[in-house]
Amino acid sequence: MAMSSSSLLIFFSLLCFSISSALAANVTYDHRSLIIDGRRRLIISTSIHYPRSVPEMWPRLVAMAKDGGADAIETYVFWNGHEPSPGNYYFEDRFDLVKFVEIVRDAGMYLLLRIGPFVAAEWNFGGVPVWLHYVPGTVFRTDNKNFKFYMEKFLTLIVDMMKQRRFFASQGGPIILSQVENEYGDIETVYGEGGKPYAMWAANMALSKNIGVPWIMCQQYDAPGPVINTCNSFYCDQFTPNSLDKPKIWTENWPGWFKTFGSRNPHRPPEDIAFAVARFFQKGGSLQNYYMYHGGTNFGRTSGGPFITTSYDYDAPIDEYGLARLPKWAHLKELHKSIKLCESTMLFGMSTLLHLGHQQEANVYTDSSGNCVAFLANIDEVNDKLVDFQNRSYHLPAWSVSILPDCKNEAFNTAKIRSQTSMVDMVPENLQATMKSPSKFSGDLRWDIFMEKAGIWEEPDFVKETLVDHINTTKDSTDYLWYTTSLHVDEREDFLYAGSKGRLILESKGHAVHAFINQELQGSASGNGTVSPFKLETPITLKAGKNEIALLSMTVGLQNAGPFFEWVGAGLTSVKISGFRNGTVDLTSAVWSYKVGLEGEHKGVYNIDGSSKVKWISMSEPPRYKPLTWYKTVIDAPKGAEPVGLDMNHMGKGQAWLNGKAIGRYWPRKGPRHGCPASCNYRGKFFPDKCNNGCGEPTQRWYHVPRSWFQPSGNILVIFEEKGGDPTKIALSRRRVTGVCGLVSENYPSIDLESWDRGVKFEDGTKASIHLKCPERTQISSVRFASFGNPSGICGSYIQGSCHYPHSASVVEKACLNKNECVVSLSEAKFVTTELCDGVTKTLAIEAACD
Repeated sequence: MAMSSSSLLIFFSLLCFSISSALAANVTYDHRSLIIDGRRRLIISTSIHYPRSVPEMWPRLVAMAKDGGADAIETYVFWNGHEPSPGNYYFEDRFDLVKFVEIVRDAGMYLLLRIGPFVAAEWNFGGVPVWLHYVPGTVFRTDNKNFKFYMEKFLTLIVDMMKQRRFFASQGGPIILSQVENEYGDIETVYGEGGKPYAMWAANMALSKNIGVPWIMCQQYDAPGPVINTCNSFYCDQFTPNSLDKPKIWTENWPGWFKTFGSRNPHRPPEDIAFAVARFFQKGGSLQNYYMYHGGTNFGRTSGGPFITTSYDYDAPIDEYGLARLPKWAHLKELHKSIKLCESTMLFGMSTLLHLGHQQEANVYTDSSGNCVAFLANIDEVNDKLVDFQNRSYHLPAWSVSILPDCKNEAFNTAKIRSQTSMVDMVPENLQATMKSPSKFSGDLRWDIFMEKAGIWEEPDFVKETLVDHINTTKDSTDYLWYTTSLHVDEREDFLYAGSKGRLILESKGHAVHAFINQELQGSASGNGTVSPFKLETPITLKAGKNEIALLSMTVGLQNAGPFFEWVGAGLTSVKISGFRNGTVDLTSAVWSYKVGLEGEHKGVYNIDGSSKVKWISMSEPPRYKPLTWYKTVIDAPKGAEPVGLDMNHMGKGQAWLNGKAIGRYWPRKGPRHGCPASCNYRGKFFPDKCNNGCGEPTQRWYHVPRSWFQPSGNILVIFEEKGGDPTKIALSRRRVTGVCGLVSENYPSIDLESWDRGVKFEDGTKASIHLKCPERTQISSVRFASFGNPSGICGSYIQGSCHYPHSASVVEKACLNKNECVVSLSEAKFVTTELCDGVTKTLAIEAACD
């Protein structure tokens, strides 16, 4: 039957309406869990922050979370990214919130939208626009008229935007929870009489928006009425909501930790993360969210802190570049499958606590149909235990939980990793070989150089007889503020002839400074980690007569958390020069001229339009170790499809851009040489400094450059170097999986969870095995290590033990060589040898190369 175009339009409109209506979900909750369309649900959620990656990465990141067993994606909404100036809104590119929500929806996943709009998140200024601090009479996060006005205005903007696109679950969309404020309960009392009224106002203001799904407030111990208070921590099994009517929700499970320039690299073992998650659900938890599941990158100047690195990798299950971190991602995937097998019985059954020993216990869930689920926990931090449960014995490693979806068979143990480990390397490309001259007649390498003047360029912005606060002056429009003055030195001063020097002594509230005398860099200093105040004391070269003193003060991300964080300042507080016959000269109250930012910044030399506003000097060999230098060159895109990082190990400190897009701050500042254990013991409670690595190495050496930012050729790379480095050693590196490892013991049951979910039960379990898989278009090219017996060590450094089957390598090579993936089972006939090391629990360890 033919239809007119108008009839077709009406038909499809009705069809879309009926589909939307069919998808609409009623989201409520009771004491046990969220209830979605009348069904209680256990929810696995994963944090992916849209501005910390690029739109081209979003579909794959969401798909990887879903493949990893997640039900939901969680994200903050970043106020200062969306409203860079009052009433000027931005929702494009990395800040295209609508597109991100659509991708989540189209993947068939739920969304947890944490509007805040204060987010903390190691994000600059906690996500609040800096301009709001300079609206007269404004105090953040308290019962303050101005703050509440602007906060509600932005929150309403986001809520209305989501409603217009029917994104709330009540409208058929993916959003099942929304959050107002963030981690306020811990500091509420600090705000005195303004604290509690503000928290209550925020909750009631949010409820008034009628979004049709519940609101949450994390770490808000007095969350009122229908607003759910939630837990943020490394462990939340002991958390109890503030009302018997509310479910137990864990909004931030930290599977790693963030990094600061000059620190070591924190690492949280997957065994401990899995233990924490299993304990949470064992003790009645209903929704847990990994913060972060993919941390991503603090592009440009978005990192907070101060001193938070450009990388926000977070040791998350999906790394900064978008690759699965194995075994963490896969181990948690198995955990999620095991928990989902228990969902119905746990949510509708009764729970019983059984003590199986001094530090061993079981939580048993049974329902009216006779279904039974058990979590067996050994919270002993040292000793493995053999426990008896329902006439069976179970081996429980120290600090572990076993999940028994049928109260008989162990589907998963948090300490028994069965998935492979990936060996990931940054494989360098010769940047020099990819650089091209803009001239079509010449293939010679060419650098363009522009030198900043140390001090005032053009005219000063203002002059004062005092040292000003850095942030109040720049209002975070730039990292940089020049403080300049002059000093007359009498030609009779002794140090001009005696070979000695004057001495510059300055103090600053933060975050860093470079000191120039007569255009020459004399010294640099900075705060340490999260401590901003610092002191610089360095010898300086002065001349008889007038000396120009130019001090470049720098911020490295603004404070992002804590009470009254917006009042934390930065910049110089004292400047003195010692060594004179008449004592120390105090310049603190001298006449200072100020200039906000750099000339290259103001003219936008990293953009095509701005590049023509300054005079570049072309040369084949760039100057090395020259401060205040802009470098520009043209490069091709790296080969292949792997993610790309910019190696800045031989540079000093500065910022980088590709094709006008801000890669971020670079600073190969090294961490302490101590504090990195030879091995990481997952047993016992985790804390950020427990399992550090990277001692004595740069906290961040490589800087993620998204593939989507590259053109096939003609890419303009711009670097601003503050204190001096060697640009000829800048390199692009491809992030590649170069090898895979697997380790499994005889007492690691290997249950096919997919088959279990289809109703196929394994009463006696199956033999353990190792599944190895290289990335697409690569294969296992060699077996670097293979031992069946009692090998020791970790991936990359396995060691053959006293018990070893001599033909281990040949068995593995036969199964795996020249294949993209393979499975090696301990039930292989050649591994079943009764005379091999009687009484030893045997283990198979494999390391293979991928090419």
